[in-house]
Amino acid sequence: MGAVPVSLISTVKDAALEVGAFLDSLRAQTRPPDEVVIVDGGSTDGTLEILRAEEGITVLHEPGANISRGRNRAIAHARHGVIACTDADCVLHPEWLARLLAPIEAGADVAMGVTEPIAEGFLQACLACVNMPGPEELDEATFMPSSRSVAYRRSAIEAAGGYPEWLDVGEDMYVDHRFRELGLDMRLAREAVVRWRLRPDPVSTFRQYVRYARGDALAGMHPERHAIRFATYGGLLYAWGSRSRVLRLLTVVGGLAYARTPLTRAARRFSTPRQRAMAALAIPAVMASLDAAKIAGYLAGLAAGSPGRRGAPASEGGPAQP
Repeated sequence: MGAVPVSLISTVKDAALEVGAFLDSLRAQTRPPDEVVIVDGGSTDGTLEILRAEEGITVLHEPGANISRGRNRAIAHARHGVIACTDADCVLHPEWLARLLAPIEAGADVAMGVTEPIAEGFLQACLACVNMPGPEELDEATFMPSSRSVAYRRSAIEAAGGYPEWLDVGEDMYVDHRFRELGLDMRLAREAVVRWRLRPDPVSTFRQYVRYARGDALAGMHPERHAIRFATYGGLLYAWGSRSRVLRLLTVVGGLAYARTPLTRAARRFSTPRQRAMAALAIPAVMASLDAAKIAGYLAGLAAGSPGRRGAPASEGGPAQP
């Protein structure tokens, strides 16, 4: 079908330390976007001034806008029929946009790019092993892309109802579910890579996953996945509260099976035997911590009730997050 004009959109808040690398990677694109629209949700750290000093970018300032509201406003302002979406604290591979647009130009409704971690320490590297599969692991039929690395036709996002402004976290997964329900043509652009900085410490990481799980509960997403997690840990507590050695042994075997995929990633990603051994000890603890965060967040979301479900009218959300 040939090249199509594309609007690149993004949201940002208080990312002054990261936005320079994003802008550098945007300038380095082998296929530049035809326009760039960025919505700032109320930065107070100089991010807004950095963006406004950059030529060729339309910056919309909307204090208090959450990510969904920011993306919806950027889409409404964008001129073109194809939208590429990322976050302004990411680093784009030089060929990210060219590779991401290839499925769209071949007729797809949605092109699903991938995210790779920027891991600046051992803990972050272990976290990436737990929750960030490599591009080679992804299945096009089931993959749910982050809106850090996705492109879609305007008709697709309009059919999905836009981003849910009543949902502060998990808004991209919500839209992915709508895309799947609508039966849209979603194709994987496995080599369209953005790199994303993980949270810098265990406390902020724990809070992040509490918020993710709370968003799942509010939006009614992944109930089966969370039910399995509750049942698994409930069974674990029962087994270790009993006197049965067999049950305890079964929990150890089950735990090893549960951690198999992250441990396999660690074996590939860590370069020395010592690092691999340390990761083998750390990864189960990281997994348990994240599961505790998800359990706490999901319960909090259930207790809060649902401000909206799929197909519900949008309402104003909370403050934007980077």
